[in-house]
Amino acid sequence: MNNSEFDVIQKYFTFPNTRNDVILAVGDDCACVTVPENRQLLITTDTLISGVHFPEDTSPEDIAYKSLMVNLSDLAAMGAKPAWVTLAISLADINDSWLQAFSSQFSSLLSRYNISLIGGDTTRGKLSITVQAMGLAESGKILRRDQAKTGDYVFVTANIGDAAVGLHVILNQLADQKLLPCVNRLNRPEARVDFASELTSYSRCAIDISDGLVADLGHIVKASCCGAKIMLADVPLSPAVRYYFEHYHKGSIDWSMVLTRGDDYELCFTVGRDDVSAVKALAQKHQLKVTCIGEITVPAELLFIDENDKPVNFSNTGFKHF
Repeated sequence: MNNSEFDVIQKYFTFPNTRNDVILAVGDDCACVTVPENRQLLITTDTLISGVHFPEDTSPEDIAYKSLMVNLSDLAAMGAKPAWVTLAISLADINDSWLQAFSSQFSSLLSRYNISLIGGDTTRGKLSITVQAMGLAESGKILRRDQAKTGDYVFVTANIGDAAVGLHVILNQLADQKLLPCVNRLNRPEARVDFASELTSYSRCAIDISDGLVADLGHIVKASCCGAKIMLADVPLSPAVRYYFEHYHKGSIDWSMVLTRGDDYELCFTVGRDDVSAVKALAQKHQLKVTCIGEITVPAELLFIDENDKPVNFSNTGFKHF
């Protein structure tokens, strides 16, 4: 970039630091932070590539929002509070208006969650964004995939399937205002960070739904050496999703679309019988809908049961990265 890399970093990705645990951030060979006593450091990384993880005409604001939020969702899935991020971005060229819009949205989200950008990289290439997010959790008190127990109830936050419908709307250019909430959920998922950090008092097992509920719940049952029985009638669908299936799918719900397309970034977690009331109260405190969709079972198989009490099989379990 003819040494303009440093100009881009200075102009668009050097933000005020509001955290006193950052010793060194952007501008040196490495960042340096302080991890408080009795806290564990959790680290996650996601890469989003134009034309693969978002349509090529997606706005820079939506790209910035999603690229950060999907990483925060990973932290939420383990009950961690976000603290620091790094950002690596490749650009076909230096477009000041695009960079300004991306930077402004990214900075706004960092402020919202009290996160410091402490490093990264810029280079020339096809548009891609890689964010590494780091968070803190109380020592020995994190949510893990391998901690589901037989008899636990399986819960999900909010609604499932909006992003899948939203992508269908974009790709098929459906000009229907009633489906815009689905497009918004695709472009701007919400990481359940605050809820999840308190959920650690009542649950030990969670995952975020990025590749689809079938695939991601499958990771839980495999890691925990158990099974799960899920009732499709209990899977929460938004009014916009129900509208889509009623008006564009002859009234029948395509459960494969809802449960295997991914990009929900909601939480799927398990709760013991004695903690259900507390979790519902916690969700109410955070004004977040949570829904019980099934339970953890002894047989090591994942079953989805339809309204006729018949098992439903999915030939494709989730988003394929390759």
